[in-house]
Amino acid sequence: MEASLDRIAQPWGARTPYGRDGSWPVRTDTCLADGVSPADVQRWVRAASILHSDGDAMDIAVVDGRMVGVRGRASDRVNRGRLGPKDLFGWQANASADRLRRPLIREGGRLVETDWPTAMGRLVSRSQDLLRERGPGSIGFYTSGQLFLEEYYTLAVLARAGIGTNHLDGNTRLCTATAAEALKESFGCDGQPGSYADIDHADVIALFGHNLAETQPVQWMRILDRLDGRDPPRLVCVDPRPTPVARRAEVHLAPRGGTNVALLNALLHELIRTDRIDHGFLAAHTVGFDELCAQVEECTPAWAAAVCDVPAVRTTEAAEVLGTAERLLSTVLQGVYQSPQATAAAVQVNNLHLVRGMLGGPGAGVLQMNGQPTAQNTRECGADGDLPGFRNWQNDEHVADLARVWNVEPERIPHYAPPTHALQIFRYAEQGSLGLLWISGTNPAVSLPELSRIRSILAQERLFTVVQDLFLTETAQLADLVLPAATWGEKTGTFTNADRTVHLSEKAVEPPGQARPDLEIFLDYAARMDFRDKDGAPLLHWHDPESAFEAWKRCSAGRPCDYTGLTYDLLRGPSGIQWPCNERAPEGTERLYTDGVSWARPDLCETCGKDLETGAADCAVDYRARNPDGKAMIKAAAYLPPHEPTSPEYPFQLTTGRTIYHFHTRTKTGRVPQLNAAAPDVWVEVSVADATERGLEEGDLVEVASPRGSLRGRVRVTDVRQGMLFVPFHYGYWDTPAGHGPDGRTPGRAANETTVTDWDPASKQPLFKTSAAALTLVERAEGASAPAPTTAASAPARPGSAPPTVGGPSAHAVHAFGDGRSGREGGVR
Repeated sequence: MEASLDRIAQPWGARTPYGRDGSWPVRTDTCLADGVSPADVQRWVRAASILHSDGDAMDIAVVDGRMVGVRGRASDRVNRGRLGPKDLFGWQANASADRLRRPLIREGGRLVETDWPTAMGRLVSRSQDLLRERGPGSIGFYTSGQLFLEEYYTLAVLARAGIGTNHLDGNTRLCTATAAEALKESFGCDGQPGSYADIDHADVIALFGHNLAETQPVQWMRILDRLDGRDPPRLVCVDPRPTPVARRAEVHLAPRGGTNVALLNALLHELIRTDRIDHGFLAAHTVGFDELCAQVEECTPAWAAAVCDVPAVRTTEAAEVLGTAERLLSTVLQGVYQSPQATAAAVQVNNLHLVRGMLGGPGAGVLQMNGQPTAQNTRECGADGDLPGFRNWQNDEHVADLARVWNVEPERIPHYAPPTHALQIFRYAEQGSLGLLWISGTNPAVSLPELSRIRSILAQERLFTVVQDLFLTETAQLADLVLPAATWGEKTGTFTNADRTVHLSEKAVEPPGQARPDLEIFLDYAARMDFRDKDGAPLLHWHDPESAFEAWKRCSAGRPCDYTGLTYDLLRGPSGIQWPCNERAPEGTERLYTDGVSWARPDLCETCGKDLETGAADCAVDYRARNPDGKAMIKAAAYLPPHEPTSPEYPFQLTTGRTIYHFHTRTKTGRVPQLNAAAPDVWVEVSVADATERGLEEGDLVEVASPRGSLRGRVRVTDVRQGMLFVPFHYGYWDTPAGHGPDGRTPGRAANETTVTDWDPASKQPLFKTSAAALTLVERAEGASAPAPTTAASAPARPGSAPPTVGGPSAHAVHAFGDGRSGREGGVR
């Protein structure tokens, strides 16, 4: 059975209901270019999604050396054939006419085309000069969450053991650093405890600051199918916006921005007060419960109501649902990670599971989610503030073990301090101690906070900025050297999604012009720099993706993220495979901690922990005394108010976030007709009450200002909580006359013109959710509407007040249902 649907107007497609503990039915989604039929496709090449963190398996359709479409892979455990809108249409960006095709070098103040030998020669010469004159701390790297595992690992080795710098981080600092830190604080080590399969078994699913419907739409499809099936789960949603999750939730809590810890402490208070805790699990597998009890003793729902502006009765209802769950699954994302006390709040979600003993069983787990397709690999490979293989920089034996893998002396690997986080790297560049900054696969001139400052840093003449990307982004326009990179579908490599599922993505077509895979660029640089191990052999002894993967496997051996049982051939099988995969678990590992915590022992742990309030690292002696047996750690936290409160001058809280149709700074999705038409420009969401008070209506042009900058957008009146403004962060300047930033003719458009340079003390993740802001009318709508979708959280409060979001004939995709063993309940809707 097949159906064709407009997947812009219906982003989650048709329903295939199934019941609790059942098997999620197959629905294979396919989108082919106009005029191409399945019979025309010459090759289907395996890949997985690159425009979110879900890891949806897919195959790329190729005709005459061109990408002509995609289809979901029905046999894969992650998506069972489904694809979201960005996956169905996003492949078209690869063939954009404005792809970078040759290196660019700045001469006389202008970027001009050059050849690869000249470009790499300039890069190597500047690197060698800096190393000789100022040492390894003068060179820094800022990478992505969208490269492949093999590329991150290569970058980590050349940066840490080749250059010898501590200054390597990823833009995953903006989206996943708190996920990693919270897991380390609670379990001693990174690694997702739960599995997407837990959606099939849970009777309660709690989503904390996680607009799942727009950030991981395929897993929302899975929940929707459960909701329409037998014995559906009850949902608890914590979000200040009226997301699709909130609309389907049994309990929706919309707290004041920056008060997540207060709300979670009240929920924990209620669980403890009503004795809905697992005393046996606590005694056997945790430390710290008594401190938690003391901390939350006075945190009643009534107390939280005064702090969070959430009615006490609603908090009590939520605690009742959480406390009576037979199998509780929780997910967490940017509403927690990018808010004040990010790590402290994420840890309290872990605490909910620890006090209830909801860990390691089907339907009982926590998903501290990621925001990017390969964010997990950034962390595993040591390109995001950690040593490779989840090794502990404070543990000399861990450093020595890594040195043995790389065949270098331990002193060559910088471990005098924790690896430098992204905002500190940019601070070093601002102060002048950093002379070269190599940016790969990310666009900080739009994505980092306080953009006027970031532009001024990147434009410094004393800083040699290298940008490696697909397009002439806002950041690339400020660079001294631009290297054209190949992307997904044009190169081969592996990547790991948020529930530890590893997929192989293979080359389907040639990259445009002289664009090169990131791995090839890094290997070329390492060879030209002549990095050597202690025996004089090349430090990087691999030459292609598969040999790089084999090198990574040796680094991962015996570590929590053990890949030694995986091969490219194995990953060419029907489904992705979850790590750890080794001799003991040759088919992978669906859930961690099925029999207690395994990596928190003092000699094994990835971290000794941090003070959640100050971020100060705990010492190994204190950790050993507190947790000698390596149990899960219940870490309590007191609520602290946000650093930037509202005021009469700036009376609103500004929060930023995503829409389902775009990814990051639109470098890909903004070049896809169906996706860009669905959300072509920035908008400002205002609550009904605030719009009424200020006389604002749908489509009015307004200015949002903070102490740092401003932007303009049209109003969408929604059911967002009163006192809060929402602005999507995707929009920059590459498709405006300004090019890389606002000028006298082009006003601010990027949300991050307004956001504050501040970060969580433990995870160092920037705080994008609670900037103080003012709102002023610029001009009346006069018939204009906000360019905001009507399909998800940005739907207007008053139906019919804005034109519906539709895609038309070019946005149709085919759904093929069933595989003969799906066991569907109630047919297809």
